[in-house]
Amino acid sequence: MKKYLLIGVSAFVLGAGSMAYLSQHATAAAQPRANTYRMLGLFGDVLDIVERQYVTPVDDTKLIHAALDGMLTSLDPHSSYLDPQGFDDMRDQTRGEYGGLGLEVTSEDGVVKVISPMDGTPAANAGVKPGDYITGVNGESVLGLSVNEAVKQMRGKPGETVTLTIAREKSDPFDVKIVREVIKQKTAVARLDGDYGILRVSGFNEKTTDEAQAAFAAIKAKNPKMKGLILDLRRNPGGLLDQAVGISDLFLEGGEIVSQRGRDPRDVERYNARPGDITGGLPMVVLIDSGTASAAEIVAGALQDRKRAELVGLTSFGKGSVQTVIPLRGGLDGALKLTTARYFTPSGRSIQKTGIEPDLEVAATRDEAQTIANRAFGFSEASFKNALNADEGKVRKGAHAPAEAPPESFDPKKDFQLARAEDVLRYGSVAATPKLPKPTARLAEVLGPKARVAEVKTPSPK
Repeated sequence: MKKYLLIGVSAFVLGAGSMAYLSQHATAAAQPRANTYRMLGLFGDVLDIVERQYVTPVDDTKLIHAALDGMLTSLDPHSSYLDPQGFDDMRDQTRGEYGGLGLEVTSEDGVVKVISPMDGTPAANAGVKPGDYITGVNGESVLGLSVNEAVKQMRGKPGETVTLTIAREKSDPFDVKIVREVIKQKTAVARLDGDYGILRVSGFNEKTTDEAQAAFAAIKAKNPKMKGLILDLRRNPGGLLDQAVGISDLFLEGGEIVSQRGRDPRDVERYNARPGDITGGLPMVVLIDSGTASAAEIVAGALQDRKRAELVGLTSFGKGSVQTVIPLRGGLDGALKLTTARYFTPSGRSIQKTGIEPDLEVAATRDEAQTIANRAFGFSEASFKNALNADEGKVRKGAHAPAEAPPESFDPKKDFQLARAEDVLRYGSVAATPKLPKPTARLAEVLGPKARVAEVKTPSPK
């Protein structure tokens, strides 16, 4: 049985056609297939040489697993081979309970990069941030290891201490000691802030939709006259498709939520909402940032395209591809995590690499505003060298000064993006919300092989 991390791929079987067509196809395919067999023979020759001549004895199984993973990771950043233990770990994670640190990671140029720490987990409590690079585990370098191999070193018996070596921009490498726990991730929680409800969804596992519905019902019972809802998807690295569809469905009365399209143009699958909005049509704002990825982008894109909510924050991560988990021999030989399609929002846009742009762009801090002005793709799908291109050939927005950032008088202990989301609810729309002056930022401009930094000042709106 296939398991879908984001979106499943439907079985699509072509008819047999005529015998003449099959014969022609077989002739045309003979030469490429012969070359494939020759290359497989080359692989066997190399494996034999390594077995006999490498300086120390080797583990054949480990070598072949590494070769499989290398083949798949060369395709794109999200395809990989899961050995049997890795496959079991993945299933534990999607069930929402497993042992570890609580990190969602990927690989960039042979370095493990943090997409997001999960709310309330040891990693989040230790201060690990999106965009951090993990260069070592317990004093041993993980440079050059696959994500699966690095994750194995971070997981283990709860109660044991793991030391991560972190490389972070504008700081020297440093160590963080984290105690492993059994991660029982509660991915949806809600609270009231005056007349507004805030529903925080930090990931998408098998329990997310049920947790979100229960959390909203609890705050609605406390304040039946709630005036609006903020759905907070910041730092949400994604997860299961059916849960992204389920969360979107909670707030929509019908219509398309998302579609997926594979290699064959006819291979299209659409997911639709059913009647029934649990809020009764309350005004909504969705908070997003560069850590909003994958399944979280499905929700944000659906609610934005269907005009159900306006988006506040920063452009999302831009992971618009679909990975299908395909067990091998029922999982006895592990599984393939293979990119099989792109997904599209209800309006038909692919956000692969480009991300979803908010209706009101708001940086969380003044430093974050400066980072966006310095680097366009500091933390996004577009920063991966082998990422798939957007289907339409679009590109992500370049370095720029964000529309808004906290003024100097704003209390740094408070959440500026959340405050602006509440302003949008209070005034009724982004268009009606009074805008703040654009922040002054030093925008990095690349001129040929050299770069210079120019101060960019945008006048306040009149």
